[in-house]
Amino acid sequence: MSDSGSSPLDAAFARLLVDSYHRVVGKPLIAASADAARHLYEDAPFGLLAHDTADDPRFTYANLVAQHAFELDWTEFRGMPSRLSAEPDRQEDRDALVHAVTTHGFVSGYRGRRIAKSGRRFWIEDVTMWNLIDDTGVKQGQAAVFARYTAA
Repeated sequence: MSDSGSSPLDAAFARLLVDSYHRVVGKPLIAASADAARHLYEDAPFGLLAHDTADDPRFTYANLVAQHAFELDWTEFRGMPSRLSAEPDRQEDRDALVHAVTTHGFVSGYRGRRIAKSGRRFWIEDVTMWNLIDDTGVKQGQAAVFARYTAA
């Protein structure tokens, strides 16, 4: 994947998130916004994460809600292997989700246990994960939006 998303306010990456969600999932991620990048990063009422297409995918994006949930800032999140968002005993569940999204394009209604930097365990709930497909049809990674997170 290119270095899109190198800034949390990268307009091109925000457009990829919004457009690919609509294209793959079939509904809008957010209402039309003059500054989608700022809205997704700062104001969205949901957590939003993305990782690249590497064999061991690395996070390329995490909005403020996701950063709060995982207790990581932008620089800690970016480049971290996404598998580290779940504990070793939860990898099979996480890997099954990633595989299902790769195969089917998206998955909705997922609930999974994750771990924060402090070791606090929590559930990400009402998750939709989708393949990030650009307007030329090239897969740029995967993204996930979660409506809420609760203590585990």
